[in-house]
Amino acid sequence: MRGYFGMGVEGLSKPMNAGNLIRSAHAFGAQFFFVIDADPRIREMHSDTSRTPRNIPFYLWESVEEMVLPDGCDLVGVELTDDAVDLPSFRHPKQAAYILGPERGSLSEAALAHCRHVVRIPTAFCINVATAGALVMYDRMLSHGRFAARPISARKMPEKLGPHRHGGRFSRRAMRDAETR
Repeated sequence: MRGYFGMGVEGLSKPMNAGNLIRSAHAFGAQFFFVIDADPRIREMHSDTSRTPRNIPFYLWESVEEMVLPDGCDLVGVELTDDAVDLPSFRHPKQAAYILGPERGSLSEAALAHCRHVVRIPTAFCINVATAGALVMYDRMLSHGRFAARPISARKMPEKLGPHRHGGRFSRRAMRDAETR
């Protein structure tokens, strides 16, 4: 897959949720993880059996204003707002950092103001923050990954995905000329 992504949370208070989310982020290939204004106990992530902070960068910021993302990285908020895009309809940026709100709360106005995009998971009510993060990362993997098409019938197996083929040489002028014909 091209591009990269990071995962983060604001105001998280439960170490088990932090551990589950950071472990999932590591499993889905996140290149970094961050927390903003988190409870001091967050470093006790007992449920992170993959020891993610030893494998990818882990950032602790006191406020959204302290957050520093790589150049060209879009911050994507995951929140139930009226203007949020439903996750299945969202085109994930090639370089993105996803931020989720705390348990029993929402992203702060400051965090939302820094977001280039806001998406929501179309559920009847809020779900666990670690589960929400895993769903976002799974959706990103589906949209950016290279997978065989789903079969038409549930009883059929997907066709084998052939090797990736690079396109041949092309001329932008020839392509433009072909479009005008």
